[in-house]
Amino acid sequence: MNKEQILEIRKEFPYLDEDKMGRKIVYFDNGATSQKPKCVIDALSNYYSYENANPHRGAHYLGMLATEKYESARETVKSFINAKQPEEIVFVRNTTEALNLIAYSYALEYLNEGDEILISIYEHHSNLVTWQYVAQKTGAILKYVYLDDNHELDMEAFKSSLSEKTKLVSLAGASNTVGAVIDVKEITRLAHEVGAVVSIDAAQLSPHVRVDVQDWDVDFISFSGHKMYAPMGIGVMYGKYELLDKMVPYMYGGDMIEYVYEQNTTFAKPAAKFEAGTQNVGGAIALAAAIDFMERVGVENIHEHELALTDYAYKKMSELEFVEIYSTPSYNRSPLVSFNIKGVHSHDVSTVLDTYDIAIRTGHHCAMPLHGYLKQNSTCRVSFAIYNTFEEIDFFIDKLKEVRKVMGYGS
Repeated sequence: MNKEQILEIRKEFPYLDEDKMGRKIVYFDNGATSQKPKCVIDALSNYYSYENANPHRGAHYLGMLATEKYESARETVKSFINAKQPEEIVFVRNTTEALNLIAYSYALEYLNEGDEILISIYEHHSNLVTWQYVAQKTGAILKYVYLDDNHELDMEAFKSSLSEKTKLVSLAGASNTVGAVIDVKEITRLAHEVGAVVSIDAAQLSPHVRVDVQDWDVDFISFSGHKMYAPMGIGVMYGKYELLDKMVPYMYGGDMIEYVYEQNTTFAKPAAKFEAGTQNVGGAIALAAAIDFMERVGVENIHEHELALTDYAYKKMSELEFVEIYSTPSYNRSPLVSFNIKGVHSHDVSTVLDTYDIAIRTGHHCAMPLHGYLKQNSTCRVSFAIYNTFEEIDFFIDKLKEVRKVMGYGS
């Protein structure tokens, strides 16, 4: 996309209004959460202003309108990820809840002692601690695949780790720290050859690339709305219908039942079976608005712009002898770069940059085992979105040099 197009897109994001913000913010923490365009904020406000009611319950105008809007949002998500049917779309709070749903409703029911769960060393804690718990409860064995020299998933090690004992493969589609992106379709094909079920944590994938669950043939996919321009508190767990249909409910309560008797209950079919209680209806509607925004801009255009930004930043940072980079050098990567400044703690880097209104991420990024593998206590991370610019990166690079000065390393 050209500069003029990006500038037009930037007008849609309130945080870039310098008069109202009182400052000019360079926001490079998109891997944690994205900023929200006005169309998404308006969709949320409009729901609570003019459409607010509890869906699937009230036989009145607002109740029926809320139901229509909520189920329309499910259809939007279904089309966005190319699911076969809307019943395969379960609304949850976030990726973490989606992965826990899979763990409790599928893995705890169908995994047994000696079965193997295969994950990678770069997983977010939500796709790691969850499987530790499942392994402890079922007697299954948790196995790791490590990285190659480019900080990408070692595919030869992955292949050699698969066996008839492998019952579940759960991988991040894109790492939130090293930026590695996996070939989901190939991973799924290989896992299915040994009879394993595949779960993909797409939290760092869905904001940037076209997700196609049918082409990939993946069994489960989880992602969060707040990383893809939608509000916090809304996410999606996709599952193949035949798997969802045989899974037990994750939570119990209203709106997920068929019949309730004094001593037993029958449950609704998917996806209702997994959506107990009053859901985040406004969040689902706003998620649909965020998807509409992404489709209007063009998912491919978003991906192309973010790749160009990341490549530019990576090359500029590589020219600084005091910067150590931990992200993959591959061009096909998530739009982020993790790094440290030699001799400076990551938190100090962030604090100094914040004085220039540059927002970055520091810490272990909920990936402590990966940082142990990298032999780093913490790292800095810059991550990009459609509204970021090359000029912002130049400003950031210039201020990285100022960090060195502030921390006593001279000019």
